[in-house]
Amino acid sequence: MHERALSIARVAAAILTCAVTMATAQAAPITFSASGANPAGIQGQVDAYRADLGTLNANVAGSFGSGRREINWDGVPDALAAPNILPADFFNVNSPRGVVFSTAGSGFQVSANAVNPSSAPVRFGNFNPTYPNEFQTFSPQRLFTALGSNVLDVNFFVPGSTTAALTNGFGSVFTDVDLANTTSLTFFDGANASLGTFFVPAGTTADASLSFLGVDFGSAVVSRVRITNGNGALGPTEGGGLDLVVMDDFLYGEPVAATANMPEPGTLALLATGMLGLGLVGSRRRSASS
Repeated sequence: MHERALSIARVAAAILTCAVTMATAQAAPITFSASGANPAGIQGQVDAYRADLGTLNANVAGSFGSGRREINWDGVPDALAAPNILPADFFNVNSPRGVVFSTAGSGFQVSANAVNPSSAPVRFGNFNPTYPNEFQTFSPQRLFTALGSNVLDVNFFVPGSTTAALTNGFGSVFTDVDLANTTSLTFFDGANASLGTFFVPAGTTADASLSFLGVDFGSAVVSRVRITNGNGALGPTEGGGLDLVVMDDFLYGEPVAATANMPEPGTLALLATGMLGLGLVGSRRRSASS
């Protein structure tokens, strides 16, 4: 084979290897999960996921490039907790941590503390007096939920900005997961393609159990996480078969700016195949001419 064609083939092979490596890395996420009757039952996996993501970063604007951010809801002021609405961008504007929430429901709410100006009951007792007995906190005292829907999206941005960002992983604590294969995390990449759905383990007790699920993709490929909590939204009445679930702590890798125009692994593979083909065609033409 002519030296130029050989060189093209080598470059194509390198690009193809890179594409395969990228696809393989994204295809093998690491999961951390546990369920238990109290915080101690899941603490080990929560701490393991924290260590996996890296150093906890300060709640300031800008990206640290690595490490992790956390949201435990407990610093939300009473004026933005139950019975009031939490702004969807609170954790990107008021307390910059690089996430903005969205839902098909009517908004978001953080549960009240035991002592608050409105005298709202704790753990969403403002919706139903049974909820304080059904839900438990991992980090006292507040919990989090979407309103009018059991589905919400966590969208990532460079903290304190409107610049779209990617993270390497996301995890959450849930309370009162009764049904297996119902509560889940679905991850999406920068092109809005699914990276997979992962199910949260069911609790070990009938009420007030705690569950944890965290997923690490190894590199910053996640632009959005869809959280499905049980099979219904919180409300004043409950029917048979409902599994109502709310959330506590969020843990996720430091959001970093999405790299513009970065080819997907499939695009790299096509480019490699094309270059290899051109190299072979050029070589055959030269052979025919000689």
